[in-house]
Amino acid sequence: MSAKRKVPAIGIDLGTTYSCVAVWQQNRIEIIANDQGNRTTPSYVAFNDTDRLVGDSAKNQAAYNPTNTIFDVKRLIGKRMSDKTVQEDIKLWPFKVIAGSGDKPKIVVTYKGGKKEFCAEEISSMVLAKMKGVAETFLGSTVEKAVITVPAYFNDSQRQSTKDAAKVSGLEVVRMINEPTAAAIAYALDNRASSTHGKMNVLVFDLGGGTFDVSLLTIDKVGDIEVKATGGDTHLGGEDFDNRMVDHFVKEFKRKHKKDISKNVKALGRLRVHCERAKRVISTASQTTIDIECLSNGIDFSAKFTRAKFEEVNMDLFNNCMEIVKTCLEDAKMDKTSVDEVVLVGGSSRIPKVQELLQRFFNGKKLCQRINPDEAVAYGAGYLAAKLSGVDNEAVRGLELIDITPLSLGVGCKGDVMSVLIPKNTPIPTKKEDKFYTTSDGQTSVNIEVYQGERLKSTENYLLGNFRLSGLPSAPRGEVEIIECFEIDANGILTVSARELTTGSNNAINITGTGSLSKPEVNKMIKDAEQYKFEDEAHVKAVKAHQAVVDYACKLRAKIKLYEVRLGIIKMGISPKELEDIEHQIIQTIEWLDENHDADTHKLKNKELELDDVCRRTKAYLSK
Repeated sequence: MSAKRKVPAIGIDLGTTYSCVAVWQQNRIEIIANDQGNRTTPSYVAFNDTDRLVGDSAKNQAAYNPTNTIFDVKRLIGKRMSDKTVQEDIKLWPFKVIAGSGDKPKIVVTYKGGKKEFCAEEISSMVLAKMKGVAETFLGSTVEKAVITVPAYFNDSQRQSTKDAAKVSGLEVVRMINEPTAAAIAYALDNRASSTHGKMNVLVFDLGGGTFDVSLLTIDKVGDIEVKATGGDTHLGGEDFDNRMVDHFVKEFKRKHKKDISKNVKALGRLRVHCERAKRVISTASQTTIDIECLSNGIDFSAKFTRAKFEEVNMDLFNNCMEIVKTCLEDAKMDKTSVDEVVLVGGSSRIPKVQELLQRFFNGKKLCQRINPDEAVAYGAGYLAAKLSGVDNEAVRGLELIDITPLSLGVGCKGDVMSVLIPKNTPIPTKKEDKFYTTSDGQTSVNIEVYQGERLKSTENYLLGNFRLSGLPSAPRGEVEIIECFEIDANGILTVSARELTTGSNNAINITGTGSLSKPEVNKMIKDAEQYKFEDEAHVKAVKAHQAVVDYACKLRAKIKLYEVRLGIIKMGISPKELEDIEHQIIQTIEWLDENHDADTHKLKNKELELDDVCRRTKAYLSK
């Protein structure tokens, strides 16, 4: 028996619109192409009457199956249905989202003829499983561990939910890393050989499909990376620019044709696809034209769209990006003239107006575009994965990373006041404790509410969760002392505990992953994921069997044609009528195969036997 080959952990950039996977291979990081040969994979999942599709195949049919094609799920993960951004998003998505138990969003699709509900973690797990499969195909071995990236501004609930999604996909998260920090690793390693600076202040501007992050870091020549400040918006990116374009053309259609297509899901789906393409075109051209046949009620739609118009409808969003950059510098107490390099990451950083505003903000400084904006985050995650896997290489060994928590963490106190235990931009991992006291006479329990955010009023911040500490001694208010402890690990995930000390008794409870799934929910999803994997494997097997019969029929037909041309019908000893019957039977088989893509293996086997019979008859004629 041969020993099982040890595979290093992989690095996955789990993006809102596209995902990317990297691995350490032959003393370098390899960005792995998927089964379509693409180095990034759409974060799309689709369902129909027979199949579940993930990646390119899901996105390619989105315009024709909009209500069952799921995208943007990163904007749902770890959030509540009542969240304002969720309520805004569901107005734009063609698929249906409803409130599940505990105010958890549930995505409703039609799959195999029936209604099925999925939570965001489940859909994300399908995308992660796809990336895991891409890596396994490339490596020829099972992958069990991964470094997964998240937006720097993800809160604890969103991080926990991402970790749950990874678990459902069959991956153990060895580390979660902020996306701009991962990009900084890619930049630092790319820059190490040529750098003459002892230390550099680098601003990473990461504008992706659905999220925006800015991080200010110091990087030295040996590869030490320290995050100084971070800022961002988990609801700002390319999808928002697309939405503005869609809204613009909906108004144009109404102006030209006096018809409102804002409720026509299929029309909006097709329009969105064309808007995304147009957005890419006007990044290099000054204008383009959108042409869509039969957009709605048989009406063709054609309209010009200029770069100037694109900038006009999105200028407030671009300006928001610049305000976040400014705030990040203020948090780090650093002047913009002290920034040595501005590194662009994320597909939306290619937008000319964004680059123009950023360059103007930094007084004409040339922007760094050396690293691939689509792959940099996965590249950095791959390096960290290699280090955590114990890869023995100088470049990997020299990597040292100090990250920070992006948002303040604390508890709600009397009078709706937020008492901060861990301020934002605190280096992690970290642990902080503080003393609190009972607020009423004879109080024997206390409800501890954990919040994340920067508002002074606790209820204006994000409630991560709450728990009750009971068994307190009855005493006048202010005499019972409670120690509350906040601890953040290297993944940026929070654990909160509380204990009472006045009488020497100790009573504690932990709060971990309050926005995440329960253990039974995770186990159920893992079981479901295994079933989907079985169905996918059966589907692939059927597709291959179907294609094999098609190939067989086509080759047989081509062979007969070849003999017909070379030898002639008379020399073959086959009458024109006999040859016509054989060819007709083969054509009928090919047509049947074209119309029965979902035929089971039993029916395919029967068709193959019919072709074998044709083949025997043909050989008999040819041997005359």
